[in-house]
Amino acid sequence: MVCWRCFIASGFITLLTLGCDDWANSAGKNTRQIVQETNVAQLFSEAETTQKAEKFFQQGNFFLNSQRYKDAIAAFEQAITIKPQFAEAWINRGNALTKLQHYQEALASYDRAIAIQPDRDEAWYNKGNTLNTLERYQEALVSYDRAIAIKADKYEAWINRGIALTKLQRYQEAIASYDRAIAIKPDKDLAYYNKACTYALQNKVELAAENLKKAMKLVPGKYEKLAKTDSDFNKVRGNRRFQELFQ
Repeated sequence: MVCWRCFIASGFITLLTLGCDDWANSAGKNTRQIVQETNVAQLFSEAETTQKAEKFFQQGNFFLNSQRYKDAIAAFEQAITIKPQFAEAWINRGNALTKLQHYQEALASYDRAIAIQPDRDEAWYNKGNTLNTLERYQEALVSYDRAIAIKADKYEAWINRGIALTKLQRYQEAIASYDRAIAIKPDKDLAYYNKACTYALQNKVELAAENLKKAMKLVPGKYEKLAKTDSDFNKVRGNRRFQELFQ
């Protein structure tokens, strides 16, 4: 499951006034005052630049929410032009590009965000999602692991990591990944559904049915329909225990 997020940029600059020792003569004081005034002017200029970039960033988020992806990209690029080190804008530019299926450009955008701020879990997570979409599962795992190393309770990354592991037929590891997601968020229906899929692929009917039942209970009506057509359940669909779930 590919998700995008809107980020709140930290657009405020705190100005700190530091205490200074008295200089021995007035010439020294004047020089110091000029330096301080220059520094303050520079800080205000930087704050104004950040504010302009923030405005385009918020505009981009509005377009992203409105599914106007080309407009969102244009707004994020305005923000980046003003403030090239704006990691959040690079991330959300990547999210908009992903929505337009411009996956290689999206990956490049996430990589720019990571180069600026390597500890940004959202960048690694969304890069993993894009790699998953491209069926580059081993690379996706690396990205999810980086996201989880930064934010261990990121249950979405644990779930999507499980999907990549399932695609690689590393079923035991996939189940363990879903279980980590469930431990963090016990009411996450998608974790149970994907866990059911993984068991079904191994023809483990009872465990598949047990987890599918939990997903169906959490979101009535949704997973009954999905499970009837999802190819992951082909091995168990004719089993009586599995069919009982739909009666």
